[in-house]
Amino acid sequence: MELRHLQHFVAVAEDQHFTRAAERLMVSQSGLSSSIRALERELQAPLFVRTTRRVTLTEAGRALLVEAERILAQVRSAHDAVAAVQGVLRGTLSLGTEQCIAGVHCATLLAAFRRRHPDVEIRLRQAGSEALADEVTAGRLDLAFAVRTRADSDQLRSVPLAGEPMTVLCHPDHGLASAAVVTPEELGGEDFVDFHPDWGPRRTTDAAFAAAGVRRTVALEVNDVHSLLELVHEGLGIAVVPRHFGLKREAEGLTSLPFKGTSETSYETVAMLPQPEATSPAARALMALLDAPGQLDAPGRGHGSRT
Repeated sequence: MELRHLQHFVAVAEDQHFTRAAERLMVSQSGLSSSIRALERELQAPLFVRTTRRVTLTEAGRALLVEAERILAQVRSAHDAVAAVQGVLRGTLSLGTEQCIAGVHCATLLAAFRRRHPDVEIRLRQAGSEALADEVTAGRLDLAFAVRTRADSDQLRSVPLAGEPMTVLCHPDHGLASAAVVTPEELGGEDFVDFHPDWGPRRTTDAAFAAAGVRRTVALEVNDVHSLLELVHEGLGIAVVPRHFGLKREAEGLTSLPFKGTSETSYETVAMLPQPEATSPAARALMALLDAPGQLDAPGRGHGSRT
């Protein structure tokens, strides 16, 4: 099995189209088709279902895609590791993050990284924690800053960044605004503004209500922090969020209340990485900056070695 066959296969899987994949790879369409056929002959299984408009993966193709992406990521890491030994850090740093993650100021960190390693191309993807865990596991991301969503495995490890309590944000005219502390039982009948289900704050809140045996209604589902705060400002619902969300400029005028439930109300953020032997030099360099003085500028900073 040749690496170029795997590269061609992944490109077709991503584009779902032979012509577009061939243009991106700068190879002829006939050559790309020949490469895929050679891979199918070797594996003795069809990898794509072809139609006049698009191609889709077969079950065998979906199984191969996971391993192919991991193999190609390891090859890139090998090239980068050799360059690092020669004193040059280059290649690509593919980073994923949730919005406003506790424990790290992403823009500041990436700016410091670029100053030190100008030959490394930075790619940034923003998504929910569960999706980011999948991306790191598959080798599509070098690392991600997110909320822990699963136990460590052979493909994924979590390095703690920060921990902080969850709080309830509401309009100052809300009936709960004068409360000293709020429990899940007191919030069962409220309308909530919250993120999509794979986001870390949403998963933390869902776990707290599930542990308390309380059902809740998420009436307004958003994918960014600013929209959430604006909707709470308008009195359209309340939100259970990490404490540092209430410190944002957009949260001025809102009432912030301690949320007391179970141990699940703790919001814990981590850096998700491959196992050490599979971690790219660029990812190791970025993690090293987290402990450099003045580079970690965010609420709830964690401590200890992160490499």
